[in-house]
Amino acid sequence: MPLLPVEEGDGWEDADVTTDSASSETPERRPRRRRWLRVLALTVALLVLSGAGAAWWLYERLDGNIKTDTRTTNELRKYEAERPVAVVRDAQNILLIGSDNRGGKGNGKYGQDTGTQRSDTTILLHLQADGKSATAVSIPRDLMVDIPSCTGPDGTRAKARFAQFNWAFEFGGAACTIRTVEKLTGIRLDHHMIVDFRGFKKMVNAVGGVEVCLKEPIDDDEAHLKLPAGRQTLRGEQALGYVRARYSIGDGSDTERIGRQQQFLGSLVKKLQSNGVLLNPRRLYPVLDAATSSLTTDPGLNSLKDLYDLARGIRHIPREKIRFLTIPRQPYTYDRNRDELVQPDADRLFRQLRLDHPVSVAKTVTHASGDDPKSEKSERSTPYEGTTAAHDMCE
Repeated sequence: MPLLPVEEGDGWEDADVTTDSASSETPERRPRRRRWLRVLALTVALLVLSGAGAAWWLYERLDGNIKTDTRTTNELRKYEAERPVAVVRDAQNILLIGSDNRGGKGNGKYGQDTGTQRSDTTILLHLQADGKSATAVSIPRDLMVDIPSCTGPDGTRAKARFAQFNWAFEFGGAACTIRTVEKLTGIRLDHHMIVDFRGFKKMVNAVGGVEVCLKEPIDDDEAHLKLPAGRQTLRGEQALGYVRARYSIGDGSDTERIGRQQQFLGSLVKKLQSNGVLLNPRRLYPVLDAATSSLTTDPGLNSLKDLYDLARGIRHIPREKIRFLTIPRQPYTYDRNRDELVQPDADRLFRQLRLDHPVSVAKTVTHASGDDPKSEKSERSTPYEGTTAAHDMCE
């Protein structure tokens, strides 16, 4: 090792010692440098702790938004023996209920607050076990079904009857609706969610609105909706009025309204997946706050982690594999203002979902001649009326 002379001292010093920056510091500089390092370390620690505290506060707020429906869970336990058995492991069936409860701040001015509520929109969401597709099946509110004897929130017991589907929610809440759907389809429901008007409006606003294209202007007093023809973005009250409007659009049927709701939800899903909302924390928080603040779920989905796991699974499903369709139905024989199932189409659809078979959608329900309703080939190829999340309302 070469030896170099230094200005101070009587001898020679190693070159690597002489060039060490610490050895060249004066006694005055060393305490100052240590103080600066301590301040820097303390600042970094405070930033980390404050960031973690803020993240924890946001998580707790979102988690606390979710309301748990323990009453439904307890009520369903009483009827466990009569409920269907799950057939396919890892497949999930979730009942989404849009409540038309008119009470409460922010729920709009859609009729009088009578103290009762019905399921304005009900969707059976089936998530395939392989995580590659999802099918959302709308159940018409006016569909005539067998409603079992149910106990209401006030303890009043309603007798079993054959009536329109949305009465089940009024008679016995979510438990009665779940039992009615399971009796109708033979499908075991794993979870349920209830969303009110306010939650829908906040969700649409959180993504910046949803674009629609109207062939004709709309002027509907009941839906509090007045819109010009053409392409436009709907938010808040306008979006809610649009999906709930019935008599002023098209033929005034609930069937057409369901189709409009499916297209709107498909456009909403498309916007969530396409503009980076799910991967951008700053944009994701308002969506999560909107989704959780007006959400009531069973205990199995009542935490932010549970909902995140569910959303993470859906996020990777291609939009063209997220299908929206309606139970095959037709005007009820004895009342044209009500619906009844079209058989064997309806039972075929229920069996496909129950066995986790793929379901395809088409503009109209068609069957190849000679198809055997019980054959697997027929079940896998039969298209049902509906749309996909890849469909754009303005295309």
